[in-house]
Amino acid sequence: MIRDQWYVVLESKELGKTTLGALRMGERLLFYRTGKGKAVCLADKCAHRGVALSKGEIKNHDRIMCPFHGLEYDPSGMCRVIPANGRNAPVPPNFRVQSYPVHEEHGFIWIWWGTAAPSILAPPAFFDDIPDDLTYASARDPWNAHYSRVIENQLDCVHLPFVHYNTIGRGNRTLVNGPGVEWKTDSKFFMYVYNEVDTGQKPKRPDEVPIPSPNNYKIEFQFPNLWENRIADKVRVLAAFVPVDEGHTLLYLRFYQGFARLPLVRDLVAKMAMPFNTYVAHQDRRVVETQVPKASALRMNENLFQGDRPIIEYRRKRQELMDRA
Repeated sequence: MIRDQWYVVLESKELGKTTLGALRMGERLLFYRTGKGKAVCLADKCAHRGVALSKGEIKNHDRIMCPFHGLEYDPSGMCRVIPANGRNAPVPPNFRVQSYPVHEEHGFIWIWWGTAAPSILAPPAFFDDIPDDLTYASARDPWNAHYSRVIENQLDCVHLPFVHYNTIGRGNRTLVNGPGVEWKTDSKFFMYVYNEVDTGQKPKRPDEVPIPSPNNYKIEFQFPNLWENRIADKVRVLAAFVPVDEGHTLLYLRFYQGFARLPLVRDLVAKMAMPFNTYVAHQDRRVVETQVPKASALRMNENLFQGDRPIIEYRRKRQELMDRA
């Protein structure tokens, strides 16, 4: 996994007024909200004897109390009280746990996962083409796969007529023109798909396909773990690929729509679309969970071809970011 990055790790609705323990990036993490509603993320391990702080209580509006011996930690991870030593006794500086910067927006919770955050930390990027008037429904889907493999699946246009032969891949468009890839920033690229029925013609090279797409369709990926399929002006599918550990990922899947606008109807329409979107994702999951090795890499024992270009671009940048971190 790439250090020194903002990762989506939860949906906001998952974190209420009680503590939440979660495995992310292979680490046990504690999430809670202060009395003012601000999300906090700490390592879920008491500095005293290693108990999970997520089993404790929120005290004095913003502190978390260890359930074993009552030590109290503030949002910075510093222990402020060791009851056995007396409530006014000084606390040694080694009584602290790792604290991760948190950002909450668009119904997601991000953490800055790294050794030390820079003094000036810009907020995470999000998609700038999702209008505020679109409503969405979401699903939380566990995969027994490394997050890099789940991401690459969503950048793979070659598999559509085979894995999704009866859903989004209908039409037997097995020949892959391009695909087109357009880098927009150092951490974001667009992908353009031009699959068609094979009648014996030669596939067009990536430099022979239109960029951008004439119909305004595109797939967008933002490092390290956000993806958007822009199907139409009023329809989007969004995914966050949340690393749990080296062999497991949580797929947070959203369907955005804007064609139904009445308050009650628009939410219902979004929810009704989710079973289909989840079914499509499970068609992918059945295959991706069989891939070996679990994690992908820039250099590995695979034989790639032209249609895999978005995956190659992803691997190159991922390796660059890991080297930089």
